[in-house]
Amino acid sequence: MFDFSQQIVLVAGASGNLGRAVTRAFHAAGANLVLPDRAPDRLTQLFPELTGASDHLLLNLVDAADPEAVARVVSAALERFGRIDVLVNSVGGYRAGQPVHATLPETWDFILNLNARVAFILSRAVVPPMLAQGAGKIVHVAARAALSGVANAAAYSASKAALVRLVESQAEELKASNINVNCVLPGTIDTPQNRQAMPKADFSRWVAPEAIADVILFLASGAARAVQGAAVPVYGQS
Repeated sequence: MFDFSQQIVLVAGASGNLGRAVTRAFHAAGANLVLPDRAPDRLTQLFPELTGASDHLLLNLVDAADPEAVARVVSAALERFGRIDVLVNSVGGYRAGQPVHATLPETWDFILNLNARVAFILSRAVVPPMLAQGAGKIVHVAARAALSGVANAAAYSASKAALVRLVESQAEELKASNINVNCVLPGTIDTPQNRQAMPKADFSRWVAPEAIADVILFLASGAARAVQGAAVPVYGQS
């Protein structure tokens, strides 16, 4: 559907359910991939076909919330390929179940760091090379929960809302520089973990990771050149 041949695509969170679908979609579209991950060998296990290939770069033991670690990823990508055309950030997580007055500060900090700080660190790291090359695409994964607060999930909702505000602000800052910044808002994603957590749900109404990946590829492509600061709903039938 889309051709990313000769484009350098950095996918953060490639080992997650959605990240794997995104990575495989970009690989099928011909992209050169840069994949950082916290674990020492998880990427090798998930993507053996990419391991050791000169046209891809797999980097282990990377904390995406650490500015220095992310800076090293960007430097390694530039050293190998000379540019970064696309950043896709699918890093994130969900933790809820307590009302605000019972939420521990460490839980609040963990969720805000995972869903908002990581996006900030990744975004600020890739923009300078994109400005230097005169183009770029940034796509984050937010969530439907960014649109309104619900009981017992304030930290998650606030973290995803912060991510959307980051996208809108950066889009305004960069739109005159041929850099597009957007995000997607998935509803409930059809993952093994969600099926286990909600065994009585109608899984057919949930959105497949591959369907979200298709939207992300669109936002990263030239077809979305006029789209700036968008938060695109990807709810399936949920």
